[in-house]
Amino acid sequence: MAACTTEKLESDAFDEINDPGAAPYGNFINYYTFNPPENRLSLIPKTLLQDLVYSDSHGTTLMLDVGCNSGELSVALYRHLQQKPRSEEDTKAAGTLHLLGFDLDESLIRRAQQTNPLPTNISFIPLDITEDTESRSQLEGYLNRHGCSRFHVCVCLAVTMWVHLNHGDSGLLELLSRLASISQYLLLEAQPWKCYRSAARRLRKLGRCDFDHFKTLRIRGDVAQHATEHLERRCGMELLQSFGSTAWDRKLLLFKRK
Repeated sequence: MAACTTEKLESDAFDEINDPGAAPYGNFINYYTFNPPENRLSLIPKTLLQDLVYSDSHGTTLMLDVGCNSGELSVALYRHLQQKPRSEEDTKAAGTLHLLGFDLDESLIRRAQQTNPLPTNISFIPLDITEDTESRSQLEGYLNRHGCSRFHVCVCLAVTMWVHLNHGDSGLLELLSRLASISQYLLLEAQPWKCYRSAARRLRKLGRCDFDHFKTLRIRGDVAQHATEHLERRCGMELLQSFGSTAWDRKLLLFKRK
């Protein structure tokens, strides 16, 4: 996830054919072969939506998947959370779940659209969240069509580092603020600092230019803690629960709008 020109994306896609690890915006063409959906789903309760949203009796539940890549996790998460209601009251309250996934890589989005098994309830669009005006217009349009002011749940998994590396400290904080402003609940997986070093080392090994902001970042160390502090102090959210850490030692943190 990051802003970039079409020419850069096309160049990156060409490089990835020869080396799938060459993805300075996180747009790996083979992402789910080395980080399958189950790595996250095993930590996320199947009853999450009943616990957080359905109990509030919303007719329609909206979920946003930020940086959805080719959509495999979006579909798997949708199915994971579509559990049988626990009671007749849950049936009445459940309503319909709609999921919107977006990514800046149009080729990945085309793949997601072509392989989408549930087009009535799951949509994929090309979108760069760092392009404020355009992304705001598209997301607000989606919310308006469903008669909602915010997404009930926003999922942002392994995206923060790419925005941080390509847009600096201010880009990371703006991303967090933006997601907090459009969601009731935010499920966040922020890459730890060791992933930053690995990403920078991988680019250097491939003989490519380093990330513009890597050496000047002031937000370092426990990035998840920095993100938590910003969301709680600046964005009106509170940490509700940690679902533990993935096999890659990344915390899954659930925040709620106060």
